[in-house]
Amino acid sequence: MSLIGKLAGGLIHKGRLNLVMADGEREAIGPGDGSEVTVRFADKKVPIDIARNPRLAMGEAFMDGRVEIVDGSILDLLQLLQKNNRWEEGGLARAGIGREFWNGVKRFARRNAPDKSKKNVAHHYDLSDELYDLFLDPQRQYSCAYFSDPGMGLEEAQLDKLAHIAAKLHLRETDHVLDIGCGWGGMARYLHKVAGCKVTGITLSEEQLKYARAKAEELGISDAVDYQLVDYRLLEGQFDRIVSVGMFEHVGEAHYDEFYRACRRLMKDDGVMLLHTIGRFAEAAAPDPFTDKYIFPGYHIPSLSQMCEASEKARLIPSDVECLRLHYAYTLRHWLERVEKEKDAIVALYDERFYRMWTYYLAGGVVMFEDGGCCNYQVQYLKDRRAVPITRDYMLETEARYRAIS
Repeated sequence: MSLIGKLAGGLIHKGRLNLVMADGEREAIGPGDGSEVTVRFADKKVPIDIARNPRLAMGEAFMDGRVEIVDGSILDLLQLLQKNNRWEEGGLARAGIGREFWNGVKRFARRNAPDKSKKNVAHHYDLSDELYDLFLDPQRQYSCAYFSDPGMGLEEAQLDKLAHIAAKLHLRETDHVLDIGCGWGGMARYLHKVAGCKVTGITLSEEQLKYARAKAEELGISDAVDYQLVDYRLLEGQFDRIVSVGMFEHVGEAHYDEFYRACRRLMKDDGVMLLHTIGRFAEAAAPDPFTDKYIFPGYHIPSLSQMCEASEKARLIPSDVECLRLHYAYTLRHWLERVEKEKDAIVALYDERFYRMWTYYLAGGVVMFEDGGCCNYQVQYLKDRRAVPITRDYMLETEARYRAIS
């Protein structure tokens, strides 16, 4: 058996992976009970590259067309591999000698100063508007939707996500809300629509800022919904409410204490904050090298314990915590399906290599939320324990009312 066959053989105990080498030689790996995928290597060096650095080289080889999925899809391949290594079935992590030291070194090396953060954001979010319009919903919600039913459509699920988050903010019409990492501005516009409050959205993406401002102008709400190009660390003033959706992943582990200190400084004494972020079920790990290199440079996915440790130092009370286990998997499946449907348009915008990169990224996300170690956390924070009612009933009642409006 080849080196790559031995490597894969140690991973696959359900289903079957068929490998076709560049010279036509074939290998079958796995017992064959369940899903079956066939992969062809375009040249002799591909299996060697993958064996040396599988987490990066597999994605690069697929992106470059050196790995071809003959039977199945890239999602089928990644599902086959991940279902043989489900997070729930893994062993307990063991800390090695010197692990904390090296983790500290890595945290320091991955510091995101304001200028670096802006560059990292531009790498992903300043892509063509046409690309995002091809697979996102009309509000351009580029974060996990909320599925009360797995079979519901993406547009409805994204609107329900907005209502779900807005209800946790316990909004008043007189509130001034800060949206940290406002994206294309959909959350800010929604909060003003359902609660009548004033909203300031901040972003580091110049393209997103242009879109958000133009949309507010089009709707005639620029006086109430303002967007600024500014780093949260440099922002002045105080706000009644703070919301941040899909931004914390870009903060960087080395800056968690700084983030929560800034949020406390920006929040009024009776303020409420809702943080929505991708998270890990267990101890945070090194970023996926393919995603870090090609998709989201400088990102870090936190564990709940990391978030708690940092927020505790800032004396922010985690008054409500929700774990969304499968919602992002459903969301990503919708995005992947739309991207595959729009292949010709995406290739025309960029090229075949970009299309392959994007499908690999989305398919990898699906399997990480279906069987890997990722989820989404929604955490409500308070400075004062009396800032919201003592039961969660107000969330349910408000969410139903907001859904009826939207």
